[in-house]
Amino acid sequence: MVDTSHKISGVLQLMRLDRPIGSLLLLWPTLWALWLAGRGRPAPGIVLIFIIGVFVMRAAGCTINDYADRNIDGLVKRTAGRPLVTGVISPRQALVLFAGLCTLAFVLVINLNRLTIELSFIGALLAASYPFVKRLTHLPQLYLGLAFGWGIPMAYAAEANTLTAPSWWLL
Repeated sequence: MVDTSHKISGVLQLMRLDRPIGSLLLLWPTLWALWLAGRGRPAPGIVLIFIIGVFVMRAAGCTINDYADRNIDGLVKRTAGRPLVTGVISPRQALVLFAGLCTLAFVLVINLNRLTIELSFIGALLAASYPFVKRLTHLPQLYLGLAFGWGIPMAYAAEANTLTAPSWWLL
């Protein structure tokens, strides 16, 4: 039986909250897009939604990635200590966490315009499918780049309620 402190630590590790650099890699391009779309003055509420949303969706992406790789990670030294491999977190708990994080992200995005909400479904699909797509292609970084950059068109949509050419150029 895993005690509560180990379980909490495992959840935080699964969500990579102990390694925030990945969230920052998602955040900076998204913030640039918000500032460009908002002509230097994005709405503070939208900025806050995107900051929180980036951290939530990165955590969701890491969670589903570890779920997908749970039978492989134990064979790799770098990933052998992950919570799904060690049994601190069960596969079912990981899926529940993933669903909860996606729900939280949706609660955030529902406060934005319709176009942004529609784009969020594509973003969630990209995040959820990457761990499985990487097994089918020789260019997984291209797919991951699309998933990591999807905040850019979402930011443009949220701030300008349209997708202009720069929203795609930055992606």
